[in-house]
Amino acid sequence: MKTLLDKIYENYPDKDREILLSAYNYAEQMHMGQRRASGEPYFTHPCAVAEILIDLGLDTPSVAAAFLHDVIEDTPATADDIKKLFGDEILTLVDGVTKLDKIRFQTHEEEDAENFRKIFVAMANDVRVIIIKLADRLHNMRSLNFLSNERQQRIAKETLDIFTPLAGRLGISQIKCELEDLCLKYLDPEAYEYLVKNIHQKLEERRSFVDKVVAELKAVLEESKIEGEVFGRPKHFYSIYRKMKNQGKTLDQIYDLSAVRVIVNTTEECYEILGKIHKQWKPVPGRIKDYIATPKRNMYQSLHTTVVTEFGQFFEIQIRTFEMHRMAEYGIAAHWKYKENVTSETSFDQRLSWIRDVMDWQGSLNDSKEFVDSLKNDLYSNELLVFTPHGKVISLPLEATPVDFAYAIHSEVGNKCVGAKVNSRIVALNSTLHTGDVVEILTSPNAKGPSWDWLKFVKSGSARAKIRQFYKREMKEENVKTGKAMLEAEARRRGYNLGDILTEESFRKLSNKLVFSSVNEMMASVGFGAVSVNQVIFKLIDYYKKDIPKPQEVLEESKFKRSPAGSVSVKGLSGLLVRFASCCTPVPGDSIVGFISRGRGVIIHRSDCPNLKDIEPERLQPAQWTGDIETEFIAGLKILAVDDNTVTAFITAEISAMHLYMTQIVGRVNKDRQAEFEIKVKLNQRSDIDLLINRLKRDKRIIDVFRVTSV
Repeated sequence: MKTLLDKIYENYPDKDREILLSAYNYAEQMHMGQRRASGEPYFTHPCAVAEILIDLGLDTPSVAAAFLHDVIEDTPATADDIKKLFGDEILTLVDGVTKLDKIRFQTHEEEDAENFRKIFVAMANDVRVIIIKLADRLHNMRSLNFLSNERQQRIAKETLDIFTPLAGRLGISQIKCELEDLCLKYLDPEAYEYLVKNIHQKLEERRSFVDKVVAELKAVLEESKIEGEVFGRPKHFYSIYRKMKNQGKTLDQIYDLSAVRVIVNTTEECYEILGKIHKQWKPVPGRIKDYIATPKRNMYQSLHTTVVTEFGQFFEIQIRTFEMHRMAEYGIAAHWKYKENVTSETSFDQRLSWIRDVMDWQGSLNDSKEFVDSLKNDLYSNELLVFTPHGKVISLPLEATPVDFAYAIHSEVGNKCVGAKVNSRIVALNSTLHTGDVVEILTSPNAKGPSWDWLKFVKSGSARAKIRQFYKREMKEENVKTGKAMLEAEARRRGYNLGDILTEESFRKLSNKLVFSSVNEMMASVGFGAVSVNQVIFKLIDYYKKDIPKPQEVLEESKFKRSPAGSVSVKGLSGLLVRFASCCTPVPGDSIVGFISRGRGVIIHRSDCPNLKDIEPERLQPAQWTGDIETEFIAGLKILAVDDNTVTAFITAEISAMHLYMTQIVGRVNKDRQAEFEIKVKLNQRSDIDLLINRLKRDKRIIDVFRVTSV
């Protein structure tokens, strides 16, 4: 068996060999005395990572960086030392991997998302960084048995969630398949042991059958005078495990435990052999897949067919060229392993274009969690393949819509989209596309841009980000108005006025948290959806409440009005003094709750009273109105109106017309140049206040009317 040094001498010329041996010796010296959890010298780890990269065919700087990837983090070596000894390129790779090594995914969700984003930034700067990191993770997974069960589970889940999809998207199936099997070993050890034992046994039973199929296929090649190779390959455990879980099948019901591969020289020969295979064995309907004409998103190409023998035995055959086979095994790494190949260069550029696209639209998303959510469909979901009217294949996530298709063509096509045809028929923009559909987008130069409602149904992260980007860049003024209206409405719903809770001091505190340079920028961010309404409102209310008396301080006896006998029933309590809270002024018909005060009986609040949010839940009891209530209550209203001298007279006239009594009215002009009134009205029942609100709102001078607390 070849040693690591043998592989260096065999695969790299003299000049490169000197660099690699120098990196090898330097890393060995710097890691001297360090041990891994297994008890082995730490230096075995960078050697293993370097060997994985050599087997993948990576270039000299990548392998040198693999030897050195832990020296800055774990030894006295500095970045300046690496630069002086090995140059800028190797330092850049080492530094990139070092930064990724600092990423930890067991933290809070937002931090996890930001770390995930950093991985893609590193990939965009130099894709070799992530390939080194994948090799590093592969060796760590191989030696995971020396860690505690808790760490095994955490690292395996992190690997399955983050690194295996990345390896798959980059087309490096060698790493992806081994990582998935190792993850299964630690995440579901019983299933893994079952599969190892039983699949091995079944493969032994099927060995003679597979050998017979291989021999017959070799005869087909020979008869057709086509040069090529034929061999059987067992499928990896995780793919079988996933099929059993997703399809609800037992192992006995999985027929394609192994696949037979046919490797030939040209694409034409692939199709010729496919025809002859179908002539010899009956193909299973629906199990023929042409990934040559329509490659997967990671540029995988092959013909797949499942056939059945005259004895009812199923088996899968994969047919591809030698170049397709290299790309399927090594993915983006084939750029270095087979660098003399021109078509590999094209495939390399196509793979990098995906990373560049991700980085283009990620810049429009302020929130890292939103970036991860947008990316998940691109990374994790299956794909569907649809066509332009000119026959170009477009890859989209499952359940994608014409809007996803439009943005996959170009941002401007999406922004000017007004309709769509699928298979020559007009369809709704939220229609679900299916593989094989021919899609035509109808555009108009007069289109105002994408609809915000499109975000409710688009499936691709790219489309979602480009829609938000449009609103952010091209409709800022409209976003400010929309954001302001959303914040005002949510503040009112929670019993507050935005003008009261959004002060210079509260905005200063908020901008320290959410990094806004101005109030308008905050409004615009809410308007186009980069920041949610609740993110802003919750913080503003929190700042506001810290400047007013605490709920416990509000619950003083002098603040409450005694309840008339029999008007309210509190669950599980009787004989206690019942009072009404003046902070939220509940009236008959309101949803209410009883607060058990210490020594003062039960205080009745409206269920939505903000002052109850910080109260111990065990001190709250369900309450309801009972019997005929023959007493008067006080309700507080806030009225926003145009600044008109006749508004006050109109309000008082409406109250008088309903035979209600107004106990207080306070008016002012707010900073938005609106007339703002706070009034208290005596009434007997909830319907009175609802009727009054409706009567007031009918007048065009009235902007809004709503119940308030603590007027």
